[in-house]
Amino acid sequence: MTNRIDGSGRETDPVWSRVRVEAQGVTRKEPLLAGLFHTSLLHHESFEQALAFRMSIKLASKEMSEQLLREIADQAHAEDAEIGRAARADIVAVYDRDPACQTFYQPMLYFKGFQAVQCFRVGNWLWKNDRRDFAYFIQMRVSEVFGVDIHPAARMGRGLLIDHAHSIVIGETAEVGNNVSMLHSVTLGGTGKETGDRHPKVRDGVLLGAGAKILGNIEIGHCSRVAAGSVVLRDVPPCKTVAGIPARIVGEAGCAEPSETADQYFHPSAGVPEAVASTA
Repeated sequence: MTNRIDGSGRETDPVWSRVRVEAQGVTRKEPLLAGLFHTSLLHHESFEQALAFRMSIKLASKEMSEQLLREIADQAHAEDAEIGRAARADIVAVYDRDPACQTFYQPMLYFKGFQAVQCFRVGNWLWKNDRRDFAYFIQMRVSEVFGVDIHPAARMGRGLLIDHAHSIVIGETAEVGNNVSMLHSVTLGGTGKETGDRHPKVRDGVLLGAGAKILGNIEIGHCSRVAAGSVVLRDVPPCKTVAGIPARIVGEAGCAEPSETADQYFHPSAGVPEAVASTA
């Protein structure tokens, strides 16, 4: 969902409008949560302001106040509109792909995968603007608060779903394309003490199963699937399913865009022995 122009020539924001309508419904149904919903969502004039506020209260500590974090986040959103556009795509992705997500406001308030990625985007903006110590601070706090460790120099696309999001590690030179889905305990890491370009490149539409470890400067081709618990050490061609330690190709991806369906089961009818298929 992108912003639109209504009949009077004004720009509308379908994602933010839906969040507000849903939030208003909760305040009527659950009055004890009205303060949370007003403070975190309804009090703010824009989606970006709500994101900045949420980041500030989640990452604040004795070392860094809410006010300073809010100022940084507001500045990042004001100077880089792509941060807000990517966040809107992420909300739609979570809603579409995660069966536990029933509303648009849930990721903003409750889902640490979504919140961690939005904080990362501010840290990435700091990194690109040569404010690297502040970017490292954001990385540290995101890791401490959400259990998600993404280097601020990593490249992350739009429409991301990080489901459950516990123990996610994404290295400095890693790239994650658009419309990627990953589950908990995924690692996009290096293979040792090498420097330079040393982390995986995950292309558009990929599904990374729970506990998957992708190591080294390798490419996971678009619309492929990595089975849960696999260790991938070599390039994966597009539109394939890989499984095992070390991972090998066990079949086709099975659909046009695995990240959209999030189907982690590999069907034995594809011609792979059932013992192998059960690892997918």
